[in-house]
Order: sequence, then structure tokens, then C-alpha cells
Amino acid sequence: MTNNLQKIRANVSVRKQIEAVFAIVGLSVILVAIFILLGLILQMFLEGTPRLTPQFFVSFPSRKAEAAGILSAWVGTALLMLVTALSAVPLGIASGIYLEEYAGKNWLSALIEINVTNLAGVPSIIYGLLALGLFVYQFQLGQSILTAGLTLALLILPVVIVTTREALRAIPNSLREAAYAVGSSKWQMIWDHILPYSFSSILTGIIIGLARAIGETAPVITIGALTFIAFLPDSPFKSDFPYISFDWLQAPFTVLPIQMFTWVSRPEQAFQANAAAAGAVLILMTLGINGLAIYIRYRFRKGIKW
Repeated sequence: MTNNLQKIRANVSVRKQIEAVFAIVGLSVILVAIFILLGLILQMFLEGTPRLTPQFFVSFPSRKAEAAGILSAWVGTALLMLVTALSAVPLGIASGIYLEEYAGKNWLSALIEINVTNLAGVPSIIYGLLALGLFVYQFQLGQSILTAGLTLALLILPVVIVTTREALRAIPNSLREAAYAVGSSKWQMIWDHILPYSFSSILTGIIIGLARAIGETAPVITIGALTFIAFLPDSPFKSDFPYISFDWLQAPFTVLPIQMFTWVSRPEQAFQANAAAAGAVLILMTLGINGLAIYIRYRFRKGIKW
């Protein structure tokens, strides 16, 4: 009995040592990765900060590095993310609600769940080829902002769906039963009780999806994004009724990642500084989108009391 107890203690001690070593190794790897990433970002900001002037934001690309700007690129990126968010977020949340709350637990639902999960790991170039054949050639949408936005929406849609399902699944069934007990219908239970408590977690998936979409290059190149563009899409607002125009959806476009790639491929050092500045702007736009989503998530969490 004493020998067995000693063996158990020795085994537990060895396992604790292995666990401590694994924790140290894991923490070291994470710290090294973070320091490398911070170093690269710091170097990019130091190199690109001198070019971050008001003229840089309101100028079109040019063959002269000193006169080149990112006006068409950041406008195209902003419009592209707008179309992506408006397409993917409502559809993704609605699909997640249906699969989790309405769909029956059968082989068809299991098949859909497996495919949605697998689609989250498909390389982005596959979505670009799919969009080229479907949106550009089949639906005749052209190489436009609408096509690019729908392509990136398909790219992040599985992430939004999976996150929505996990957020809904995390809500205890007692909340559903309490809503039914006071006479709520199924939709009233979801809209008034489940969604408010899970929306902060759903926003996490939306943040991850939009952060991935804003930096994608392969899909938008595949569907025909321009590497040089010296004009802006039509304004979404007009002076006569109905005061809103959707012509900009059919306009050609470029985005910041493509503009960066174009400048990086140039041998002049001045264009390298322009690329670094564009990268800094892209990071700031990403942080801005994430910050807005985090603020909305914070407001939701603050306003809900368990």
C-alpha cells in the first residue's frame, strides 16, 4: 500500500513537472512571436510615418513616389468592407440562428454543420476562383466593388455562422425555459432573450472575420481588382430624389493590400516608404473596425445583467 502511494505521488510529481515545462515553452513561444510581430510593426511605422501627411490621403497613385497617395485605395477598402459587412453579418447570424434553434437534429443538419466548419479553413484563393466563375461570368456582375464584397462575404460567412452557433449554444436552457414560461413564442424567446445575451460573443466572430477580410489580396486580384486606379467610384448620394445612388457598386476598384504590393515591387526606396505608410493605414483601419466592434460588445455586456 505504501509503495503504491509513493508511486502515485512520484507520477503526479512528474506530471506536474511536465506541465510546468510545457507552460514555460508555450509562454516563451508566444512571447517570441509577439515580440517579432511588434518589431515588424514598429519598423513599418517608423519607415512610413514621414509619409503620413494629409496629401498622402487625398492623392491618387502616381509614377512619382513623392506625389503618390492612397485615396483610391483607402476609399475602395472602406466601400469593400461596407459591402462585406452588410452581406455577411446578417446572413451569417440568421444562418447560425436557424441551424442552432430551428433546424432538426438529423443527418442533413449534421452534413451542413460539417461543411460549414470545413469552409472556414478553405484557402482564400478558392473563394476568388468561385467568385470569378459565379459572380463575374455567371451573374454578369463584372469586376466591381459588389463582386469583391460578395466574395469576401463568402470568405468570412463560415466564421460568423460557427461563432453565432457557439454563442447561442453557450446560453443556458433555463433562460429559454423561463421565456417560454411567461408566454413567449420561439422567435420572441430568441430575439428578446437569447440574442441580447449572446450578441457580445457573436461580435467576436464578426471582428475576426472582418479583420481577415480587410487584409485579403488573392480573392480580389482573382476577380479583377486594379493595381493602378486614378479615379473614385460614383458618390452614393445625389442631389435629386431618391438621393441615394448604387452606381458605385458597379465601379472598378483597388484596395490597400494591392496598392502596397504594387509599391513593394518597385525598386525605388521612396516607394518602399509609401508601402510602409499604406501598411500603417491598413493596420489603423483594422484597429478602428475592431475598436468599434469591441465598444459595441462592451455596451451590450454593460447593459445586460444576469
